[in-house]
Amino acid sequence: MTARFDQAPWAASGIRTVRPGVHRVPLPLPGDGLRAVNVYLLEDLADDGGIVMIDGGWAIPEARKALEEALAAIDRDPGDISHILVTHIHRDHYTQAVELRRLLGSRVYLGAGERPGLEMLDRLRSDQPVGSLRTLRAAGAGELADRVEAMDHGGYDPSVWEAPDRWLHAGALRFGDRELRVVPTPGHTKGHVVFLDEQRGLLFSGDHVLPHITPSIGFELAEPGGHPLADYLDSLRLMTRYADARLLPAHGPVADSTHTRVAELLAHHDDRLAGSLAALGEDTLDAHAVARKLAWTRRAVPFGELNAFNQMLAVHETAAHLDVLVLRGRAAVAHVGGVHQYTRVR
Repeated sequence: MTARFDQAPWAASGIRTVRPGVHRVPLPLPGDGLRAVNVYLLEDLADDGGIVMIDGGWAIPEARKALEEALAAIDRDPGDISHILVTHIHRDHYTQAVELRRLLGSRVYLGAGERPGLEMLDRLRSDQPVGSLRTLRAAGAGELADRVEAMDHGGYDPSVWEAPDRWLHAGALRFGDRELRVVPTPGHTKGHVVFLDEQRGLLFSGDHVLPHITPSIGFELAEPGGHPLADYLDSLRLMTRYADARLLPAHGPVADSTHTRVAELLAHHDDRLAGSLAALGEDTLDAHAVARKLAWTRRAVPFGELNAFNQMLAVHETAAHLDVLVLRGRAAVAHVGGVHQYTRVR
């Protein structure tokens, strides 16, 4: 049985060939609005005859079964996976990579910028988003932070939160006479990386560039800090310094042009910056108050109709947009009782 070329609905189970030797496999995310996460199988990259896998999926039985069935469709099995390159630390990308290493000996690679988050997981023995909870409280959303903290986050299993075999930095990652370029793209997380196959014009973009949605910004397990949206916008612009490539994202279908989608994402954030500034009006407000004035998702859902987790993401993104307005001199921020209060600059 051979894989079909990539024409099915993006989250449908099975294996889809992007081009000869490069396959997309959507792995299920039960109960998650994202529906699935794409992992990619590269058959012709490793010099040992093994498969290089990009992103690992979530360490749950459903994902493992879907991966095994996809590999069988190209007459392979999980033991053929020799290297797993992970774009970032979130559980739907990282945890099954570590599980496969424990079971099969695959080597796991992760961006060096994710090290603080991984070390915090080890210290806390929990996958509570500690940094994100602190950002919520600084945004005036203490009650929301309490609700998120009380949620069941699925438990902590230390066996799937181990350090990688290799921390990745910017530059070429070589496999025999072939290579992928590792490009750090902070924003979605501090240590997010993408993998660029310049020879074949393919960008494995993780959650950095997504074809239908905008990734959450600054959702961190580790300590908050820095300017995640400013980093993200810089990381988007960085993509245009490379030749345009076919977009192979973690969520959504393959797209023909990375540059086209980057332009759309930059325009979206320009609109959100303008909307955040307008929502400030003549008042002094925290990010939670501004977020409640804005509509969310492509369907323009009111803030109050979002669930607690998505309200957390909305407050995070609002705080990130307000901080960029401060950096650009369009707003000012004061710290009052541990809460960041923003005022429009005339």
